[in-house]
Amino acid sequence: MNQTPPSLNPSALGFSMPAEWFPHEATWMAWPRDEELWVGNQLEPTRREFAKFINLLAKHERVELLVADKECEEDAKRRLTGNIRFHSIDYSDVWLRDSGPIFVTNAAGENLITDWEFNGWGNKYDSAPDNRIPQAVARFLGATAVSPGIVMEGGSLDGNGAGVILTTRQCLLSPERNPSLSPEDIEQALRLHLGITKIIWLGDGLENDHTDGHIDTITRFTAPNTIVTCVCEDRSDPNHAFMQANLEILRSATNTHGKPFSIVELPLPANRLELEGERLPPTYANFYICNGAVIVPQYNDPNDARALEILAPLFPGRAVIGSPGRALITGGGSFHCVTQQQPVGPMWRQI
Repeated sequence: MNQTPPSLNPSALGFSMPAEWFPHEATWMAWPRDEELWVGNQLEPTRREFAKFINLLAKHERVELLVADKECEEDAKRRLTGNIRFHSIDYSDVWLRDSGPIFVTNAAGENLITDWEFNGWGNKYDSAPDNRIPQAVARFLGATAVSPGIVMEGGSLDGNGAGVILTTRQCLLSPERNPSLSPEDIEQALRLHLGITKIIWLGDGLENDHTDGHIDTITRFTAPNTIVTCVCEDRSDPNHAFMQANLEILRSATNTHGKPFSIVELPLPANRLELEGERLPPTYANFYICNGAVIVPQYNDPNDARALEILAPLFPGRAVIGSPGRALITGGGSFHCVTQQQPVGPMWRQI
């Protein structure tokens, strides 16, 4: 594998990926655009859900919102209130967890941007405009951006801020992402650029997830030694076997000190959702942790309230809030997928 020179490896410079519950300076998002991207006339209902989510989020931290054109900006400003800054930039879609920058932080609290390649989830969609987003964010912030040179999406990784990340083989070993890289190559890239010391590999994600099994739809850290993971109670559903296999891996996983994790089971929505005959991948695991709150997608489903009840004790000091996500899931994701946190602290500019 071609490696970045050691002087440009964030881990060698003392940087690592903080956990999502670490304090945020802001959250980066992009306003939904283009009817053609939202099959089934879902743009308007998605914008309503976006507005509700952003207005909740902006009560807790600043939102840095990308707007693609004048229509996007005017529409967003009509619907939104609170601590929001607007940035005009071209982009295709809203999934900034995957196309946006991944911030890493050093012991002094300084931040550095890692700019991974984004190829539309394995060349499924045109990704050229979205692949430029991290550099645009770096320009907005006057920040340094280090480019590892390999494909990686933020939604494929979830970290505990103590050297461990979760991921899936289905996604990271997809032949359409980095066909020339072995698992060992990928692990090395994560160590060099995100400061990771241990990687827990799960198997498959949800059925018909176009991201090829992103971890943030199934399994998340809620504390350094606590993991919440999806389970499917319907044994006839293909997701049952996928989730059960992942659960067994997690039960035998350990942290960097060799200690087991506390594993909490989180049900998937009970009802099957479809769009034009295609199954959608709704999940409560795609919650977003912001300053003071955790915002959880709701689907008008029998398991909505149950999911909130399970998650609430895992986040002491934060309000666990449900917000509608049934229209947003028609695009394939939810609240975590459309957000990218910027940690508190100044940007590091020594490179």
